[in-house]
Amino acid sequence: MLVTFRREGESILIGEEIEISILDIRRSKVKLGVKAPRQFAITTKEMQLVKEQNLAAARPRSDAVLHALVARLMQEKNGGA
Repeated sequence: MLVTFRREGESILIGEEIEISILDIRRSKVKLGVKAPRQFAITTKEMQLVKEQNLAAARPRSDAVLHALVARLMQEKNGGA
């Protein structure tokens, strides 16, 4: 991991193709700009985690899991009997 201090207007290079620029510095936030070729997907870590969670939630469940869920719902509908 590279740890470095940069001022507004300065940049960091990753290889020859990616440049990260410090655009603005405020009290508790830093605005970054990223220049990279289109083949690189650029996102925040938080957005990547949400994407992974959404994909996991959308994955088809096995028949056994679905049957158990339906049985549980029916049991709750009938008053837990």
